[in-house]
Amino acid sequence: MNTYLVTGAAGFIGANFVHYLFKTYPNDVRVIVVDSLTYAGCRETLAAYEGRPDFVFVKQDICDIDTAELPNWPIDFLVHFAAESHVDRSIADGMSFVRTNVLGTQALLDFSRKKNVGRYVQVSTDEVYGTLGETGLFVEETPLQPNSPYSASKAGADLLVRAYVETHGFNAVITRCSNNYGPYQFPEKLIPLMITNALENKALPVYGNGKNVRDWIYVEDHCRGVDLAARLGEKGEVYNLGGASEMKNIDVVKMILSLLNKPDSLISYVQDRKGHDFRYAIDFSKAKTCLGWEPSVTFEQGLARTVEWYLANHSWLELVQSGRYSV
Repeated sequence: MNTYLVTGAAGFIGANFVHYLFKTYPNDVRVIVVDSLTYAGCRETLAAYEGRPDFVFVKQDICDIDTAELPNWPIDFLVHFAAESHVDRSIADGMSFVRTNVLGTQALLDFSRKKNVGRYVQVSTDEVYGTLGETGLFVEETPLQPNSPYSASKAGADLLVRAYVETHGFNAVITRCSNNYGPYQFPEKLIPLMITNALENKALPVYGNGKNVRDWIYVEDHCRGVDLAARLGEKGEVYNLGGASEMKNIDVVKMILSLLNKPDSLISYVQDRKGHDFRYAIDFSKAKTCLGWEPSVTFEQGLARTVEWYLANHSWLELVQSGRYSV
């Protein structure tokens, strides 16, 4: 039985990763969740596992991981999702991003060495590469050129992981993904924000002219890729995980409106974000060759599933919007 310590698992991707683990290995995993329950973390997302002998939830800031009261289980995999991740918030307050994303990663690296963690997985982002023009793809060797405080803090964390591999022979891999979407995403990111606003007939704010391009990956595809990198990846390697689904932001918004039978007149163009990267797109051929991974959900399929999930889970949406979950 493998034990996973998953940081940030009350958040969007981390919670989906825990769901993926218990679905994929129903009798063969134990999961320790470490989450500080900031505004974007909702413990109720994992309520189905509370009380199980193979699941433990620990409310703890990762910067103070050494003081956490953890079960005395050998940790096979530490999968690090915990992060401040919203670019707009990083523009307004960069310090909190440096603390969580850089200092928090440093604390986890030291903890992992002390506890003899079997394999450490740094879950990162394609935003560390910067921006692309109208052509080209990010590969694992693309230089790190982050353009926001958020992506700079994630790049700094990735470099710390690399340094520990080189200096200490630390058993770590790094994954870098494109834009995630799917169930349980906090409604400050593009897709859930557009869904929730459209449901309430509110204006849908679109930055600039809406022509910025993102590659979208369905969250369960991403979780599968992270787990394969954890189990099969080579020490010190980076694996890009992309969705092969490049879309202009405005086209994504219009697809959501169409699925909800709402008019395009709800779209409201707003002043562009500072330092707004034009385009992200990932070459995931290394993950395909080395891990046997590729995305299985098309954007059209995944978006329809996502809209259906939000329609069917209005109580969860009301809960996270109210802030009651964070008490």
